[in-house]
Formats: sequence, C-alpha cells, structure tokens
Amino acid sequence: MKPATLEFVKQRFSEYYRTGTLTAPPSAGQREWAFVFFDPEYPEIRMRRHIGFPGNDELLQYVRNMAPAHLYYSAAYYTMPHAPTMAEKEWLGADLIFDLDADHIVRGPYDMMLSRVKEETGKLIAMLTDELGFAEREISLVFSGGRGYHVHIREIAVRGWGSAERRELIDYLCGIGIDPGILLSRPSPSPRGWHQRYIAALTEYLLWLEGMEQKEAIAELSALEGVGKMTAEEFLKRTGDLMTALSTDPSAINLKDFAIGKVIRAVAGQKEGKFASLLREKAALADEPVTTDIKRLIRMPTSLHGGSGFRVTPLAIRDLSSFDPLTDAVVFGTRDVRIASQRELSMPLLGSDYRIGKGESVVPEALAVFLCCRGLAEIAGRA
Repeated sequence: MKPATLEFVKQRFSEYYRTGTLTAPPSAGQREWAFVFFDPEYPEIRMRRHIGFPGNDELLQYVRNMAPAHLYYSAAYYTMPHAPTMAEKEWLGADLIFDLDADHIVRGPYDMMLSRVKEETGKLIAMLTDELGFAEREISLVFSGGRGYHVHIREIAVRGWGSAERRELIDYLCGIGIDPGILLSRPSPSPRGWHQRYIAALTEYLLWLEGMEQKEAIAELSALEGVGKMTAEEFLKRTGDLMTALSTDPSAINLKDFAIGKVIRAVAGQKEGKFASLLREKAALADEPVTTDIKRLIRMPTSLHGGSGFRVTPLAIRDLSSFDPLTDAVVFGTRDVRIASQRELSMPLLGSDYRIGKGESVVPEALAVFLCCRGLAEIAGRA
C-alpha cells in the first residue's frame, strides 16, 4: 500500500471513529483486547495484544484516538486480561462463538460469496434454535465486515464449557462423525435433525446413481474402498427398494446385508465425493477451530474491518434475510475519489454496479476505500 493510499484510508477510518457510534461488548474490562494499526508497514499485520481496559469509557476513548485498522477482543473472560501470558490471565470462561466465512464455503465474485454465506448463517441459527434449544434472545448476530458472519452466545450456562464440549456442539452442526448404522436403525424422533437430513442426502445420492449409465454407476461404486464390481452391481439392483425404505421405514434397511452395508458404509466414510458434498449442503458450515478455541479473538461489533472498510455490523436475527452488506455495512459516502486500479474489475455497492478499468478512474469514496483496503487499487489523487 503506497503512502498516499495508506494516508487516505487512515483518514477515513479516523473520521469514522471520531463520529460513528461505537458499542463495547459486555464485560469489556474482563476481555483481552488486540489491535492492528495503520503503521508504515501496513498491510503487513503486526498485532498488538494483551491489552486491557478498566471499562467501556477507557476502551472507546482509546479506539477513537488510535483509529485502528482491525480491532479484536477475546471471547474469553479473564481476571487479568492485560497479563502478558495466557496462563497469567486466569481464564474465567468464554462466550460461545461461531464464525461463518465464505472463503471456507465457496469461491467466486464477492457479492455471490456474501449471498451464499448468508444462507449458511440462516441454517446455523435455525439449528441452534429449532434443534439445540437456544432462544433467539440469547443469540447475537454480527456481519464480520469481511466475508461472513459471527454468532455470539453469551449465556452463563455455556461460558464454562471447555474445548471438548464445544467440539461436540460444532460436530453436530457440521455433521461430523455421523454413523449410518445409528441413524438408519431407528425411527425418526423428529421431522428435524440429522436423522432426516441424512436420509434426504442418501436418497439424493441414490437418485444421482440411478440417473447414470449402468457402467458409469458401477465404476463410481467400484472406486469406493472395499467395494468390488460384483458388490456394486448387486447394490444397484436394490436402489429402488432402498429409496422406498428410506421414505417409509429406514430402520427396515439391513446394513448387515453384505452389498447394502458395504456400499453405504463406504459411501458414508468418504470425506470427498458426491455423497459428502450432499451431506455438507445440509450442515451448517461454521469454522470449527473458532468454536472450539476458548481463548479466541473476535472482531468488535461497530468497528471497521481493515480489509474492506465495511462496518462490523450487529443485526437482529429477523433482519438477516433483508440485510445487504454492500449497502447496510457501508459507512463511507459517494464523493468522487480518483484511484488507479491494477486490473479490470466489477463491483456492486450502494445499489449500483461499477465497472472499473485498468488504470485511473473516478469512483465513489466508499468504493475507493474498499478497493484500497483489499489491495486492488491505489489512490491516484482526488477528483
């Protein structure tokens, strides 16, 4: 990032932090805080952490004065959050955090990634409320300012959970460690949950096999570990009966039958492939290490994301479907700014579609901040 670009972005962030509405998280004085500043080396990340504040006023005054590029706080609560080592901090508990990042889900144009990760966020919230018993009032939802969403649960009941308990929860949400023998051996207790999702994925997989040429389907199954051609042929003869059983009484499926049991368990054991893909589509694709980490740093809502210039935006769950980050998380205006782009690109922002050619062009300030923060353009002078 050239000096003029760094100064432009730093000035815009400083203006936001002077005039914008900032909100500290609960128990700010028990959190560790971490910052990345607009140093001359930026965007080379040099995080300053192990910082503590007596309370909200001191924190917010520091943020307004320093105008950081990135601002994080710990999901954990500590007796001495400013202590230089984790052991000295004295861990007291931690919020339950879920991070949904489009980078881990899909690649493509930025607006498409944002749309896809919003779907996953809705799926996660539905699983938390409909299946795991969390009330909506216990859930805080935040657009990360980058490519996804953060979900915070701060209830006292979960604060003391260690990594093992959090791992069990995220495994359920992500559909990790599913045993077909358990799910297919008993009637469904509910129209929701992994029992139904697994049956739906397996049915879709069988329909996919039926849509293939016979030789192609045999080759697909024969490629599975431990499945030979004769076993594949025998299994394919029974796909119609299997789909009937899945729709009426899955417990009637005999996994002790050699061909059926061998193929279903081989299919279920794959980490990649068609069935794994179908099953992933039904999971909530949260970032597992974030949830299991009881000392995780997370972005502060109402701060700015140094990689986009967008606001880390809290929102009500009921507003998720209508929330548009490319409008609702934008805090900068539309005055003209001249940039030099490294390549041709297109970008929707504030309800308009922009096409930027390689070289110099004039764009709205909000788009200039975004492109400069992303390393896609440099400031070429004010228009």
